[in-house]
Parts: sequence; C-alpha cells; structure tokens
Amino acid sequence: MEEARTKKSFFDRFLNFVEKAGNALPHPATLFLVFALLALVFSWLFHFMDFTAVNPATERLVRPVNLLSDEGLYMILDKMVENFTSFAPLGIVLVAMLGIGIAEASGLIGAGIRMLVLSAPKRMLTFVLVFSGILSNLASDVGYVLLIPLGGIIFMTVNRHPVAGMAAAFAGVSGGFSANLLLGTIDPLLAGLSEEAARIIEPGYSVNPTANYYFMFISTFFIAFVGTWVTDKIVEPRLGEYKKQGGEEKVERLSGLEKRGLRWAGITVLVIMGVILLGIIPEDGFFRPPSGHLLESPLIKDVVAIIFLVAGLTGIAYGFGSKTFKNDTDVMNGMSSTMKSLTMYIVLVFFAAQFVAYFKWSNLGVIFAIKGAGLLSASGLGIIPLMILFVILAASINMLMGSASAKWAILAPIFIPMFMLMGYSPELSQVVYRIGDSVTNIISPMMSFFALIIAFVQKYLPKAGIGTIIATMLPYSIAFFIVWIILLIVWITIGLPLGPEAEIFYELPK
Repeated sequence: MEEARTKKSFFDRFLNFVEKAGNALPHPATLFLVFALLALVFSWLFHFMDFTAVNPATERLVRPVNLLSDEGLYMILDKMVENFTSFAPLGIVLVAMLGIGIAEASGLIGAGIRMLVLSAPKRMLTFVLVFSGILSNLASDVGYVLLIPLGGIIFMTVNRHPVAGMAAAFAGVSGGFSANLLLGTIDPLLAGLSEEAARIIEPGYSVNPTANYYFMFISTFFIAFVGTWVTDKIVEPRLGEYKKQGGEEKVERLSGLEKRGLRWAGITVLVIMGVILLGIIPEDGFFRPPSGHLLESPLIKDVVAIIFLVAGLTGIAYGFGSKTFKNDTDVMNGMSSTMKSLTMYIVLVFFAAQFVAYFKWSNLGVIFAIKGAGLLSASGLGIIPLMILFVILAASINMLMGSASAKWAILAPIFIPMFMLMGYSPELSQVVYRIGDSVTNIISPMMSFFALIIAFVQKYLPKAGIGTIIATMLPYSIAFFIVWIILLIVWITIGLPLGPEAEIFYELPK
C-alpha cells in the first residue's frame, strides 16, 4: 500500500509538472510572433557567422540572408499582407469549413452520429462509438461537444459504466484524429503546410490533401478495433461497476422531421454520386482531365471544393427536409457561425505565415536541413528507426502544445526539407507526424478540449481530475502507438503508396 501511495504521489507530481510547463507557454499566436522575431535575429546571427551549406540538389552554396538589413526590412513590410493572404492553409480551411458549417448548423452531422450509434447492436456498441468518434473528425470539433457526452449516456442506458463510454468516444475523436474514411479539414490544412515546407527544397512541389488517404483509411479500422479492445478489456474493468445516481438519462430517438431530413440528404448524396460517375466513367466525361488520368481529375486535385459542395448541398437538403432551415438566411447564418469559430485560427495564421516566410527567406531552413540530413545520414539509422524517432518527437511536443497545425507549422519547415534531402517524401514526413500528434492527444493537458472532458467525466465521477483522465486514457495512447508503429513499419517495408501519387521515397530533381 505504501508503495502504491508513493507511485501515485510521483505520478501526481509528474502531472503537475506537465500542467505547469504547458500553462507557462504563451498563446500559440504569440508563440509564432516570437518565432518570427527569432527568425529575424538568427538570420542576422548566422549571416554574421557565415554559416553555409552546399545543397546536394543544386550543388550550390547556400548562405543565410540577413533579414535585418535594409533590403530585408523593406521586404518584411512589402510582403506582410501577401504572406498572409497567400498562405496555403488559409483559403483551404476557410472554404472547406464553409460547407461543413452548413452541415453542422442544419443538424445533419448530429443526427447522422445519433443514427449510427443508436442503430448499433449492443455487442457492437463500443466499436460503433470509437468508429463514430473517428468519423466525427470530418466536422472538426463536433465529436468533442456532441459524441463524448452522448457516449456516457448511451453506456449508462445499457447498464455499462458511462465513463467507459465517454473514454471510447474520446479515444476515437481525439486519439484517432488522423484516421478517417473520408477527407476532413485537417487533411488540406496539413497538406498546405507540408507544401510550403517542401518548396524550400523544390519550388513548385505540390502536396495534395489526399497525400495520406490510403494510410489513414486503413488506420481507421485498426484504431477502431484496438480502441474497442482497450475499452472492453482494460478501461471498463478498471472502472468497475457504476452505481447510478438519480434518474436515468435516455438518448433521444430521431424525430420524424430528422428522419425526413436524413432521407433528403441521402437522396442528395445519391444524386451527387450519380453526377460524379457520369463525369468519370465515360472516356470523354467532364471530370476526366485531358490526359485521361483520374488522379489528375478535379475530384482529386480540387478535393477542397468537392468537400465544400458535398457538405453544403447535403446540409441544405437536410436542413429544409427537417425544417431546421426555413430560408436562405438560415443557410448563410450557418456558414457565418462557422467563420466566427475560426477567428482565432485566422489570427494564428497571420503570425504563422510571417514566421514561415521569414524562415524561408533567410535560407535557414535549407541550411539546417542539409546539416541535419548529413548528421542523420552519418548516424547510419535506417528509414524505420528515423521515422519512429520522429513519431516520438511529435508525440512529446504534443504534451506541451495542443494545436496540430501550429506544431506542424513549426516542424514542417525543418523536417520535411531534411527528410527530402535524405530521399524521403514530404507525404511520408506528414503521415509520421500525424501518428505522433494523434497518439498523445488523449493524454495531453494542452489539448484544447481537455478541460471540457474533465467536466464531462465529473458528471459521473465528481472527484475526477487531470490524473483521472490521463490514467483512463493512457492505455489507449500506448495501444495506438504500438499498432500505428507496426502498421507504419509494414507499410514502409512493402513500399505501399501513402495516397494517390504519394510515394514513400523522394528523388531530388536533377
């Protein structure tokens, strides 16, 4: 008993350290402002030190550019607006979220999740919750605010521990954040950042939002099955039997109007699928590019526009079918409400765009990548040990910094060029980062919804705190890490593409 108390005390001290360290960090937008200023200072410092490197792609000497010179300061002022408006992830995310905002405001996403969960057999309930959590990432944060509390209510109605239900949903929503059967807003966002970083080495390089689609599609099933096993075999037995307090809560069944809305949305999806098939099946179909290669079709190249149209049209169909939308004003209000939720993201992007631009102009990214690639190459580590170390790095940083895009905006300009020079594609760097970012989401106090999760759990366990959440979710984190690493090793060993035209290896242009 004394040993158990000692271990608990040590664990509590560790959690307190993580919480204090995370809270000591400034706001992500402020952090990027600091990084941008540091990029200016280091550009002067390394220019003064004449810190150079030879780019193996061009065999040219790369020198740091002093951005604190007269020319550099003029360029900073002249390009400030352009840096912001041309930052690749900005327009991508805004357009995608306009469509998803319609679907969310109409109630389509909430009704769809409830239908999926409530129609599941009891023996499949855990799997459906985890699986639904993964799919909910299509709608950004809706899984956190809707599915997780719903998971607790559903488990309690079938006499299972409600915290186990919330844990299963949380594992899918947050731990499986990088997996999905369809493309979500995170895919174009990260692809835009990866593209910016890849162009440090190869100007004009394009990273498609579908870059990791094959890997993440397969990952969805692995994560769902593993999350189910951890819930049933580890988490729920550890929680024990739950004694209900007060009256029972019930999940509301779909109303007649909601069912009609879903039918209308389903018909809309079928119509859209019919249009798509008409555009790609005939040799002269309107979705076929001049080359005839389907991977160059607008369905792939312009996937963000497709997300906007599909989400928007199905949301409109559901809204008018269920009468949550009365007129066009309701539709526009739905789009507007989503934009309001992105105001902080826009602020963050402004400073992130300046940092990425300064880092690129200074040539520091190229120089660090060349030097780092040389050190890693000399270390003799193969691709698999390197990628595992990168997963661990991303997972560790996630404990102190929550935003996936903010972390990738910092790491991508360093590691993508570095790995490209070693012969590994930007798409591989991105998928490895996504694994690391996902596995510790559920145990990171810096995750933006962590406080909300504590509040949800305290409804059933009033004394629950950070330690309760981390202790409950840690088995998922460990299991997801192991399974994803094994899947990554198998994928690399076989040499499978990560997505359409997204290979594992990269060849420097000659």
